[in-house]
Amino acid sequence: MPNGLALHRVRLPGTRAVTVLVAFDAGARTERLQENGMAHFLEHLVFKGGEKYSTYTDVNNTAERLGAVLNAFTSHDMVAFHITARAESAPQAIDLLTDFVGRPRIDPDELDRERGVVIQEIARAQDQPSVLAEHLIDQAAFGDHPLGRPVLGPEEHLRTFTREAIVEFRERRWAGSSGGAFIVGNLDGLPDDETLADLFGRFPTLDSPQPFDPAPDFEPRLMVERRDSNQSHLRMSYRPTIDVTDPRARAALTVYSTLLGGSMGSRLFDEIRERRGLAYSVYAIDHAYADTPVLQLSAGLDSTKCLEAYARMREIVTELREDGPTEEEVERAKAYAAGRRVLAFENTNAVARHAAQQAIVLGEPIDPDGAIAALDAVTFDEVRGAAAQVQDRLSIACVGPHDEEEFVAAYA
Repeated sequence: MPNGLALHRVRLPGTRAVTVLVAFDAGARTERLQENGMAHFLEHLVFKGGEKYSTYTDVNNTAERLGAVLNAFTSHDMVAFHITARAESAPQAIDLLTDFVGRPRIDPDELDRERGVVIQEIARAQDQPSVLAEHLIDQAAFGDHPLGRPVLGPEEHLRTFTREAIVEFRERRWAGSSGGAFIVGNLDGLPDDETLADLFGRFPTLDSPQPFDPAPDFEPRLMVERRDSNQSHLRMSYRPTIDVTDPRARAALTVYSTLLGGSMGSRLFDEIRERRGLAYSVYAIDHAYADTPVLQLSAGLDSTKCLEAYARMREIVTELREDGPTEEEVERAKAYAAGRRVLAFENTNAVARHAAQQAIVLGEPIDPDGAIAALDAVTFDEVRGAAAQVQDRLSIACVGPHDEEEFVAAYA
């Protein structure tokens, strides 16, 4: 588009739905220190209305009259707004989304009302130990880098944000050249190209933003938030030494994390839950930021069993690094990881999110079928190689009735 915004169309045969998603490389990792929480707050404020649909009531009622689901999310990677509707409602859905996202009023009268709502959201997060553990592990893994700060930001920041500062952040980060529009699903109801250009042309032409700060070198930290409770929430974060720009390496890491803790047949689930009964919830996930990979192990469990589970989980990672997985494990994990992606991609919204991650965060082509095929193509040697790249250097975070010294002693 003339404003720099790339428009991607991804047809999915056999669906009656269409998802329209607009995203920008303007997540929490692009915030300055004093702006932490602003990307998420702006996401909230945009929903208060644009030029044509000028109030939140207009926005919400229009979406409901279309039978559409309207939502948004802010992560460290990006901010995204999306609407899913029946295919024949695509023109109206695009009209709605591009109006309040492309030309939001950011009404000063709504600022304080929504400020209070987000402060309540922050308070709720602080009251949920599992959410607090997620914030804590980010801080332990990345320190004071933007990737280590919570997306919601601290309450004291929310109280100081002005409309002028919020608009300045939007104009600095929401450039079309660092974003994208994605239309995914049944495309039969789309308007012509000229109309699409007019609708997505509602986004202003802005200068390309400065690149975000690169991820810092890994400096493992141990952080414990002591709470007198019967439950503990444990998080362990590794930084595998793989090339995150290599799609094959990422696919191998996904298969590795699946056999480690991504299914009910995984090593963590079998050993920690089934054999030892140490935890109800235990799992592993991998994530690729633009410039660094992360492997995270998580458990929610009885506090009396936390240290034993931590030590055994760490041992399992070491066993996989030193001895490697079995060929049967790899084949089963490949099938499960690829199958899970196939099922997810039955949903137009999931494909739209994947497309945004590919185009905006990773700068790679959008190919849902190729993403599935990449998992199918992973070899045993590639997974064994991924396991070997997970060194015994990790950040640890826990919320529960513990002290840091206990974790040091548990794996001495």
